Amino acid sequence: MDLGVGRAQRRHIGHSQSSEFYVVAAWLAASGGVVYPSRTGLTSALQRAASLESHPMHLRHLAALVLLCLAQRTLAALPPVPVPAENPITEPKRVLGKMLFWEEQLSTNSTIACGTCHRPAFGGADPRAGRNPGTDKGTIDDVRGSPGIVFLDHAGKPQPHPVYGSDPQVTSRLAPSNFGALWAAQVFWDGRAGPVVKDPVSGEIAIAHGGALENQVLAALANSGEMAKTGRTWAELVADVSKARPLALATGLPLDVAAAIAAAPTYSKLFAAAFGDSAITPMRIAFAIATYERTLVADQTAWDRYDAGDTTALPGRAAAGWRAMQAFHCTACHTPPLFTNNEFFQIGLRRVDFDRGRENVTHDPKDAGDMKVPSLRNVALRSRFMHTGEFTNLGSAIRFYQNSIPLPERDDIPGFGIYAFNVSQVDEADIREFLTAGLTDPRVRDEVFPFDRPKLRSEREVTTPVGSQ
Repeated sequence: MDLGVGRAQRRHIGHSQSSEFYVVAAWLAASGGVVYPSRTGLTSALQRAASLESHPMHLRHLAALVLLCLAQRTLAALPPVPVPAENPITEPKRVLGKMLFWEEQLSTNSTIACGTCHRPAFGGADPRAGRNPGTDKGTIDDVRGSPGIVFLDHAGKPQPHPVYGSDPQVTSRLAPSNFGALWAAQVFWDGRAGPVVKDPVSGEIAIAHGGALENQVLAALANSGEMAKTGRTWAELVADVSKARPLALATGLPLDVAAAIAAAPTYSKLFAAAFGDSAITPMRIAFAIATYERTLVADQTAWDRYDAGDTTALPGRAAAGWRAMQAFHCTACHTPPLFTNNEFFQIGLRRVDFDRGRENVTHDPKDAGDMKVPSLRNVALRSRFMHTGEFTNLGSAIRFYQNSIPLPERDDIPGFGIYAFNVSQVDEADIREFLTAGLTDPRVRDEVFPFDRPKLRSEREVTTPVGSQ
């Protein structure tokens, strides 16, 4: 929110240390508004406003109240990751989850791990892309999706697929970043993984609230296009894990993983360390992987430092891009600090006839074509953009919002009406710089702890994604 004060005027106000301005600005900050002065300047000015007897009493009281609000609300930091009571985070469970996340032996034919589609160096998204032809190949309903496993029959034997032949099957949407899912009540593009988790074996409620990540894991393990043979049973999954040697197909194991395997070299021993006994169950597999995912908090970006008060953290063009993001109302959906509001919208990317999106989950026609707003944190690391994977660079993804033909199903910008942008080439370049320099966590980019990982066997094999030629 611009307070109607120009840059020169703001500089003058900052130098004159106007208590009235800082009280109003801080009050807006405490209530979620956007202000330009640094938090350090706000805090020091508020302390003066609250303590100096020369200031009017009402301003002193208001300043004290706002200081209390700011103390109770950490604006720069990401909120704590929600953790369901039924699945508390422990170190043995985290490291087990890390192994399972990168374990290709979780798939029926040992070719796909969770991490195959969610690589840190690519922003938690999938660097691969295959062509999903929809109902007919080579037409407007084709999209780029994430390659899964080849088609396997009930016996786990490869069989020709009517669309993909002997090539890997391809999902109907490109895998989103797993990092943006940590705070969401529903995950997947359409939100089909919800908060209530039922044990797939007993049918009992395993998590009453906050279990979207666990549901996501279970869905992928059972999906015959992603990780499973046709009709794979949970007993077969347990048997596969029980006989597997931990990360036997991977190389370059991270130190914490290598140490855990050295201490407990079988999955039964690792599950005993994490859960108290050696039973391996589908629910425990999901519990461990979700626990690991909840520790992958990418909160060390330049924007985080800038928002915490370091006004030098964002270089000139990145700072201009941050202002442009606000001016063009990008933050209405990509709301800081998560840079998503975790809501679902139809942005006019595809006709709803080709993908009903959220409507398939809610069965509400008003949700036709709606997809989850992705987080923009580490977005510059991704190789493709949107759930269709159709844009291969940030610039084209940004230009879509200005140049695309408005479909009748397109939703408005929340609180700001229709899309009506006049983004110049300079604005686009500034926004691109902000997304790159401002929202990239170097630990994610460089794959260092906690984002370190092993190298998968499938990465060491030279393959050509289906439909890429």
